[in-house]
Amino acid sequence: MVSVLWGGNIVSIRVGVESVPPLWSAFWRMLLGVVFVMGWAIRRGVPMRPAAGEAAGLLILGLLFTVQIALLNVATTLTSPAFGVVILNSYAIFANLSGHLAAHYTHGAVKETPLSGIRVVGLGLAVAGVVWLAFGKPDQALAPHPLWGNLLMVTSSLLLGVRQVYTRWLVQKVHPVRSVVWQMLLSIPLFLLFAAATEPPVKGELKIGAMVAIAYQGVVVAGICFIVWAELLKRHSAGTLSMFAFLVPVCGIFLST
Repeated sequence: MVSVLWGGNIVSIRVGVESVPPLWSAFWRMLLGVVFVMGWAIRRGVPMRPAAGEAAGLLILGLLFTVQIALLNVATTLTSPAFGVVILNSYAIFANLSGHLAAHYTHGAVKETPLSGIRVVGLGLAVAGVVWLAFGKPDQALAPHPLWGNLLMVTSSLLLGVRQVYTRWLVQKVHPVRSVVWQMLLSIPLFLLFAAATEPPVKGELKIGAMVAIAYQGVVVAGICFIVWAELLKRHSAGTLSMFAFLVPVCGIFLST
């Protein structure tokens, strides 16, 4: 279910940034998302105040989250949604690699599934596909600067993979919903600051479609999907869960056509 809903994420970002620039779009998305998640958390009785020793871990998560989402939104304006959704969801490659390295160099403090021979072969093929896509040339009408957009999307995918492993480690000691709330809360003032300094709030006419697209990103993706995914990461390794990301492009490409 999460993979299907995430399939519409990049498509909705592309629709949203046609009227609302990338950083402003991220700001409104996170503002909507945090209101939704906090309302759900309060209803469930989940305390939002970080417990002793949690602040530093949540701060790192918030910074990692902010940079990754900023790169995603900017990249989406430069390349086509079809290319973007495939490249972004190659984060399974980076989640598996970073998880394997983290488990090895922390001597088991980070618990991730080690890479098997079959998984290495599969990831190798996936890497070849991502490299081919990164230097591909999508339709010029949909991708004004495809190379830069694809490279930024690869970087966002890398950070997303690392964030999955980090979140998996963090939610073993922080309530999953609290981690979702604080990663968005910390990102909101940063997005607002940089958006106000570098972008106009609206490009031309504010279209209804853009407003609906940002609402989808905020409530469905940043709200429902983030909560479900954080809960799943508490129970399963980031590498294993990330394999489901390869289902997302099927839905994303279908929606982008």
